[in-house]
Amino acid sequence: MKSEFLIAVTQLAAERNLPQDMVVTAVEAALASAYRRDNAAGAQSNVRVRLEPSTGEVEVFQLKTIVEEVENELAELTLSEAKKLRKNQELAIGDVLEFEMEAAQVAGRIAAQTAKQVVIQRLREAERELVYAEFAEKEGEVYSATVQRGYGGTVTMDLNGRATAVLPPVEQAPTERYRPGMKMKVMIREVTRTQRGPEIVVSRTDAELLRRLFEMEVPEIYNGIVEIRGISREPGSRSKVAVHALQDGVDPVGACVGLRGIRIQNIVNELQGEKI
Repeated sequence: MKSEFLIAVTQLAAERNLPQDMVVTAVEAALASAYRRDNAAGAQSNVRVRLEPSTGEVEVFQLKTIVEEVENELAELTLSEAKKLRKNQELAIGDVLEFEMEAAQVAGRIAAQTAKQVVIQRLREAERELVYAEFAEKEGEVYSATVQRGYGGTVTMDLNGRATAVLPPVEQAPTERYRPGMKMKVMIREVTRTQRGPEIVVSRTDAELLRRLFEMEVPEIYNGIVEIRGISREPGSRSKVAVHALQDGVDPVGACVGLRGIRIQNIVNELQGEKI
C-alpha cells in the first residue's frame, strides 16, 4: 500500500501539473471521507488522515472536541476527561484533540472506489482554485490565446493550455472573424468564481488592449521614456493614440512607429488591420 500511495501521488501531481502537497491533501481528505462513509460509526466520527509522501505511510487520527456536555462520544469529550488524557497540556472548551487509530484497521475498511471519486473531485477543485488564483491577478493584462470554437456568438479561447476563456459578442471587434486555431492577443477583462469553476472573460475591443500592445512593442513606453496620454478607439476600424516624451531628445511618435514602421505595423497586424 505504501508504494501504491507514493506512486499514485507522484503520477497525479505530474499529470495534473499540481503541487505535490496539494495532491497529498486531496488524498488525505479522500481517505478520511471514505472511512467515514464505509465505517459503521464513521458518520458520527471526525477523522483526519495524514499521508507521508516520502514513505507512503498512512496515519489516521480520531478528532474529539472538548465540550461541557457530551452528546456524541465518538466526536466529543468533557474537559475533565481531556485533562486525564493530556495531563501536561493546557486545555479549554472548544479545543480539538487527536487520537491515533490503527492505520491497518482503518485501511481495511476503506473502499477504493469511494476514495478515488473523492480524490478526483478534490483535485478538480484544487485545479479550479489554482486557475482562479493565477488569472485573478492578471486582470487587465494581455494574454496569448487560441480560438477553440464559437457558439451563439460567444467564442471560447484556450489560454496557452492553462485555462479556457470566453470572448462574448460585446467584446468582439465587428470586423474580426474568429476561426478555430487562430492565435491572437486578448486582454483579460474579468475573472469570477462559478460552480463550474472560474469564468474568464477576455476582450478584443478594450482600449487597454491597445495600450498593452504598445507597451509590448515599444521599449520606450515600457521603460517610461514615452508616455501614452490618451487612447480613442473604434475597435476594428481605427484608433488614435496621444503620446508624450518624458525625456529630451526622444521623438515619441517615431519611437512608436519604429524603423520603417515595423513597431506600429506589428500592432496593426495583431488587430487585423485596424488603422492607428
